[in-house]
Amino acid sequence: MFRVGLTGGIACGKSLVASFFTEKGIPVVNDDHAAHDAVARGSDGLAAVVAEFGDDVLLPDGSLDRPKLGRIVFNDDAKRRHLMGVTFPFIGRLLGERFATAERSGAPFLVYESALLFENGGFDGWRPIVTVRVDERQQIERLCARSALSREDAAARIRSQMPLARKAELADFVIDNAGSPEETRRQFDAVYADLLARAPAPGQA
Repeated sequence: MFRVGLTGGIACGKSLVASFFTEKGIPVVNDDHAAHDAVARGSDGLAAVVAEFGDDVLLPDGSLDRPKLGRIVFNDDAKRRHLMGVTFPFIGRLLGERFATAERSGAPFLVYESALLFENGGFDGWRPIVTVRVDERQQIERLCARSALSREDAAARIRSQMPLARKAELADFVIDNAGSPEETRRQFDAVYADLLARAPAPGQA
């Protein structure tokens, strides 16, 4: 199946663009959702995280205290990478299941939404790639508003990712989400038409 990568920085509007694909009937597999589900309360993935980071990362109800774990790993690159290594097998299993479901959907192509598509390597297997971007000031403001973070914490999370300018350089398509949702939609419509034209006809490889 024709596969499209969707990426961008944190708080840049990937979810908005993903929703546009969904409205068109295109299945979107989101690695953040898989990462969230992989460490759900009572899961093997959560048990693996607790074994490495301790019971302090749990809330009283036994679920993961995501803000606390985030503060631990986003200020320490080695710990962030260690967390990725611990959770990767569980996330990968869920992603595989979700890709298989998307392949059976009958849609002209599928979209893989991943904030770290470039950082994680192997991104050429997801060409063409669409990058969603805003300027850094907007990115910090949106992240602070969305996640109730200080500007310093927001900046640290942004710095943990590849610079947006570099992601834009590596992309096949760039959607600038600095303006209104309508402006973003117009850019999306142009990109979608191009992707649809590239997708093989049903029955073709």
